[in-house]
Amino acid sequence: MKKMTKLTAVSMAAVLAAASLTACGSSTTPVASSAAETKAEAAGATEAAKEESAAPADGVASDKQLKVGICQLVQHSALDAATKGFIDVLKEEYGDNVFIDEQNAQGDSATCTTIINGFVSNEYDLILANATPALQSAMNATQDIPILGTSVTDYGTALAMDNFDASKGTGINISGTSDLAPLDQQEDMILELVPDVKNVSILYCSAEANSQYQASQIEKYLEEDGIAYKEFTFSDSNDLQSVVQSAVADCDAMYIPTDNTAASNMTVINNIVQPAGIPIICGEENMMKSGALATLSISYEDLGRATGKQAIEILSNGADVSTMPIAYAEATTKEYNKAYADAIGITIPDSYTAVE
Repeated sequence: MKKMTKLTAVSMAAVLAAASLTACGSSTTPVASSAAETKAEAAGATEAAKEESAAPADGVASDKQLKVGICQLVQHSALDAATKGFIDVLKEEYGDNVFIDEQNAQGDSATCTTIINGFVSNEYDLILANATPALQSAMNATQDIPILGTSVTDYGTALAMDNFDASKGTGINISGTSDLAPLDQQEDMILELVPDVKNVSILYCSAEANSQYQASQIEKYLEEDGIAYKEFTFSDSNDLQSVVQSAVADCDAMYIPTDNTAASNMTVINNIVQPAGIPIICGEENMMKSGALATLSISYEDLGRATGKQAIEILSNGADVSTMPIAYAEATTKEYNKAYADAIGITIPDSYTAVE
């Protein structure tokens, strides 16, 4: 089987060595945290950020409070963890000398645009775009403010860049971290857990570019191993249930990439797939915990922390975001959902870690 080469952000090594990835904690940094359920609320929150007092903390040389805007696509555990890791790194570095305007678009790409336009009009120093639609909105909103992405699988796909080389940066005002776990190893898991598999259903939201990318890569590996597959796509959560029912009727195993819409609706998926006795291999840990059999896991909190360190390099050390390599998670773990395995009667190899 062909193996995907894992890109590593070489130039990030000095940054990551300077501050180890640790569990996140709280500090006294002001954080604006509101869910942008409507476009008006998003605009109002960023206007409030503009009026925030800029009193520096003791020990910080600058007399200007940094303003950082965070646009997170939707609330679910993986994205929440990445945002938390990012915020905690900035708190640890800047204390009260940074104002963080944290906004959630509630799964609506149009609201991402409204939120980020607010950040731009308020002349924020840096924008974090958490998930691909947020990154695409940020790219369209500004060519001047540094943008960092996180929980983005493939930047070349997300930014519509041909012949993209993650190790050389994007060439524009964007860099960040990728949540891509090696897809060849994910396909290996399907064969390892379901050795007699003949048909794989691949389920994802058609509106998510990075889900399409992951599906296409998994399909190449399945073809190499002579395994039949079929895509089942849904446009949003409204047609998810009917699509899942069709997918279950046509497979021995199911693969779901790191898809934000699927991640927010794993209970719906689980309630259909598990009773049918179908194993689901998915793209990340929190999806698995909510209703799948196994995953090749990365830490989204560590991913967010790595993105925070990129932000410090830009804000404090003058790093050029356009040449900053995309950074990747350095460690992966094979994990399985014990309750799911017990429910469908499947035996898991000892090389997997059980998650209760």
